[in-house]
Formats: sequence, C-alpha cells, structure tokens
Amino acid sequence: MKKIIFKNFLGETTHFFILSSFAVTIIVWVIQAVNYLEFVTEDGHSFKIYFLYTIYSLPKIFNKLLPFMFFFSIFFTLIKYEEQNQTLIFWTNGIKKITFINVIIKYSLLFLILNFLFSLLIVPFSQDKARSYIRDSNIDYLPLLIKPKKFIDTVQQLTIYADDKNDNVFKNIIIKDAFAKSKSKIIYAKRGYFSSKEDNNFLILTNGRILNISDGKTNSFDFDKTQINLSKYTSKSTKTAKLQEVDTLKLYNCLFRTEMSMPSFEEDLADKFKFKCFDNTKYKNKISQELFSRIFKPIYIPLLALIGGLLIIKSKNSISFTNFKFKIFVMGVVVISLSEISTKFYSINFNETALIFLMPFILFFLIYYYFTKQFDLKTK
Repeated sequence: MKKIIFKNFLGETTHFFILSSFAVTIIVWVIQAVNYLEFVTEDGHSFKIYFLYTIYSLPKIFNKLLPFMFFFSIFFTLIKYEEQNQTLIFWTNGIKKITFINVIIKYSLLFLILNFLFSLLIVPFSQDKARSYIRDSNIDYLPLLIKPKKFIDTVQQLTIYADDKNDNVFKNIIIKDAFAKSKSKIIYAKRGYFSSKEDNNFLILTNGRILNISDGKTNSFDFDKTQINLSKYTSKSTKTAKLQEVDTLKLYNCLFRTEMSMPSFEEDLADKFKFKCFDNTKYKNKISQELFSRIFKPIYIPLLALIGGLLIIKSKNSISFTNFKFKIFVMGVVVISLSEISTKFYSINFNETALIFLMPFILFFLIYYYFTKQFDLKTK
C-alpha cells in the first residue's frame, strides 16, 4: 500500500513537472525568439537559420528553468494533496514524515542527474550547434538590409552605402572593402543590383570606378561592369564559440592539458570551434568558473526537494498555514537565486571556492536537522 501511495504522489509530481516545464519553456522560448529574430535577420541571415538557431536554444532554456520547475512541482503537488486531505492517507497508513522526506530526496536524485546531463553535455552541444548555423551560413538577406542614404556594415570587412533604392536596384553605390590590415578597396558605381547563381550571391555593379589602397599608395581604374561574390564574406555575428558553448571535456582538457594532448586539442578547437585555448591565468580562471557553474548548480536540486517537503510540517487547519506556504515558496526562490549568484563569486582561492561549494550541503543538513526536530520520529 505504501508503495502505491508513493507511486501516485511521485507520478503526479512528475506529470505536473513535465507539463509545466513544457509550457513555461515554450513561453520563454517565444519571448526570446523575438529578440533572436532581430539579432539574426539584422545580420542578413535567412528565416531558416533564425528558426534553427532558436530551436537549439530550447535545451538551454529548459536547463535554466529545471531547478525552479522541480521545486514548484513538489510545492504545488503537496499543497494540492493537503487541500484535498490526501496527505492524511500517508500518515494513516503508517508512513513517517521523515520517511516521506527521504523518499522525496531520493526522487530528487533523478532530476539531479537530468540537470547534470543538460549542464555538462546537452546544453554545450546545442549551443555550439546553434552557433554553427550562424558561422556556416551565407548572407541571404543583405538586399533587404540596405537602406537609402545609410551606411550598412553588417558584412565583415564591407561597408555599403546607396543613394537610392528601387526594388532590387540601387543607385550611386559606394563600397569599402577592408580586406587586409593595410589594404582596402573603395568602389563607386552608378548602378547596382543583386543576383544569385548556383547558391552564390553576387552584387553586380555598372559604370563605376575602383580605388585600390595599399600601404598608403593608391591606384584607380574605371569599369563598365563588375561583380562582387558575397558568398566569400560573412556577417559580423559572433562566430567564436563562447565558453558556454564549448564541450565540457574540451574545457577540462584546456584547463588541465598535457603537452601530448595540447596540439591536437588546439588544432581541433581552432578549426571546428573557432576557439583557442590560451595559456594564461585570467583565461583559465574563466574556464574554471564555467566548469564550476556546470557542476555546481545541479547540486542544489536535493536541497530544493527538502525545502518543498517542509510543507508537511503544518496542515491546512493551522492558522499560519497560508503564511507558512508563502515562506516556503520564498525560501525556494531565494535558494535558486543563491545557486545562480554564488557561481559569480567563484575564486581561484581554495578556501573561498570550498565555502561556496559546501554551501548547499550545509544548508541541506541544517534544514534536515530542523525538520527532524519538529517531530518525535518514533511516533510520527
């Protein structure tokens, strides 16, 4: 009977977690997608790239929400059971309250593992995948970005200006191509238009002049017609993988690399991830902080389960039950905020880092001790 009771409770909690997490994740995703639309399309990328970029942001959103949604699922289910007098079923069937709390803590370990999987593996992979679509895509919507009498520098190395625009035709175009540190090219054309051939985008220019600048020296020549292959240019979107997007194992290797593993590792990162493992203290501190964040945040999951379980201390018949519910909810939110904020104070100082790392364990045992003192465990 006890197994059936726990199975029903944990089943309802899991069901609520899945539905609520899905709903909230989608809502947050839609809100962020609006911001991503401006980010991606302003850089001249297609709707397909925008859609794929936003889809791969879903794991990150879910992982961010997971601790709160887990806590809220336990909180909501326990209140529902209390309001419907279903918690009496636990106690009348001889289930001790400490036993109930222990079951919730064991149950939380599943979400601890889930949080670890997302933090260490799934989120870095999905974030890098999203970045790869920006990194490898062509500039598809550049014609739409060019506005009359405005300088457009969306494209890496290129600055484009047009006096007038009529559909796909531009008049009095000025283009600066800074293709090297001490070399650049300025192009003026009376007329220009965009054309596509075999998946390549071209800017066709007519009746103009090209001015080449190299090491302070200039030369120029006129042309009747010329073209610029835009496919060889990229947008100014951030293409270098951020630390949050780099594989956990690669970050670990960068932090604790050996001379044997270093060459292949750097070559792989430089080519595939556009990310270089710099051998300096400041950079390694950032990597340490990122790794610490991925490992540290999931540790708070059992603590959140324990805080949610504190609701069984009082029944709905208690005068202060409403205030008690509010305090428990605020406590959960504060602990979640603490898990986010504490990683910002990560330090290379061992004592400070150890204190931050031990904080959730200290809070867990203090609250657990407080709980055991609320009841005579032999009779409850």
